Amino acid sequence: MEKKRISCYEEAVEYICGIPRFTSKNTMDDIRAFLRKLGNPGERMKVIHVAGTNGKGSVCAYLCGVLRSAGYTTCRFTSPHLTDIRERFVINDKIITKDDFLEAFLTVYENLSWEKLRGEGGYHPTFFEYLFFMAMLLFEKAQTDYCVLETGLGGRLDATNAVSRKDMAIITHLGMDHMEYLGNSPEKIAKEKAGIMQEGSPVVFWQTVEQVDKVLFEEAGKLSIPVFSVSKSDYTFLTFHNKSIDFSYQSLYYDSVRLCVHTMARYQMENAALALRALEVLFGDGRLTPKIMQKGLQDVFWAGRMEEVNPGVFVDGAHNEDGIRAFLETVAQDGCTSRRHLLFGVVQDKEYGHMMEEILSSRLFSDISLVQIKNGRALTADKLSEVFTQFTGKEAACYRSVREAVKAVLDAKKVDERVYIAGSLYLVGEIKELL
Repeated sequence: MEKKRISCYEEAVEYICGIPRFTSKNTMDDIRAFLRKLGNPGERMKVIHVAGTNGKGSVCAYLCGVLRSAGYTTCRFTSPHLTDIRERFVINDKIITKDDFLEAFLTVYENLSWEKLRGEGGYHPTFFEYLFFMAMLLFEKAQTDYCVLETGLGGRLDATNAVSRKDMAIITHLGMDHMEYLGNSPEKIAKEKAGIMQEGSPVVFWQTVEQVDKVLFEEAGKLSIPVFSVSKSDYTFLTFHNKSIDFSYQSLYYDSVRLCVHTMARYQMENAALALRALEVLFGDGRLTPKIMQKGLQDVFWAGRMEEVNPGVFVDGAHNEDGIRAFLETVAQDGCTSRRHLLFGVVQDKEYGHMMEEILSSRLFSDISLVQIKNGRALTADKLSEVFTQFTGKEAACYRSVREAVKAVLDAKKVDERVYIAGSLYLVGEIKELL
């Protein structure tokens, strides 16, 4: 591998996006060693680490919103991005500049052992590892009060788990996803996610099913750390109001608190409640007042989660079975009295058959169109069509490009009808870039 001369943002992005072609996942020892070589950036920050199957990004966004409302500065590392790779790095609610991106990129680049790499040896970060190192350099420079890190995949062996210390671990809703990497049972997946727990730091998690909760309690017990669970009993839906949701949250210090999230996605009540409970546990007192909670939640916008991108057109990043169920729950309560249309596309390593079965059994959509996403992992249009026909005995409109599919769906949409687009965050990104 030869070292190239990289001098602009576009060249840096091109290099990073090309990394999967010539490197494989590294060991945690390799990742920690390189982080030390960079000077252990970020070790003086208060780190909140978030893992889980669904809701990680939303929880991170709500954490930062409420922390800023309480007067703290924040930085946030999340994935994937939708249209701009810099979305992954947010400092005080603003994505980083191209100049800052390039500076962090070059710092990592110049610290690689190029002499060894030329001889096909030495350490080279994966795509995600490279971005994680950049994040820690950027956040160290920003010197924020809190650093919120979202795992990329799993937990125990995730690059973000290389941080030397953390103040809290949060585990969101767990489900069956990425089984080829994390294990083929809920218990195995839970154990991998529990790998972000650290001695001396409390953990807050969302209750899923008994066998999963048992694993999380056991793993926390091995470290003798405080553990707190959050469930549907900790919040209550009150009403929809102008594409917002009013709900009550059962606070540790203020009993029942009435709050509002500016979204029509019902699943965001769960993510907001988890973020609020985590911060109440972290602070250990009543400084998180109802006023701070409400201000923090209302300022949060999390793209691609039941987001209205055109009048009556909503995109949602539901990308696995649990995500589709949560998506359908919201659609069922949307108040639409006219026809609903769905545009569905998915990547091939998901349980796409079960996802489509959930969609079809819901009977929420008057018609369903299928589309092949512009991604190397995309399920092909032919396979999508085949699966649809297996379930229904009918053929669906199937498109090989998102542009073609969106034009057809929007041309057919009447004023009082709704269009939903779901199945993958990659699809959401394509839609947002297109519109």
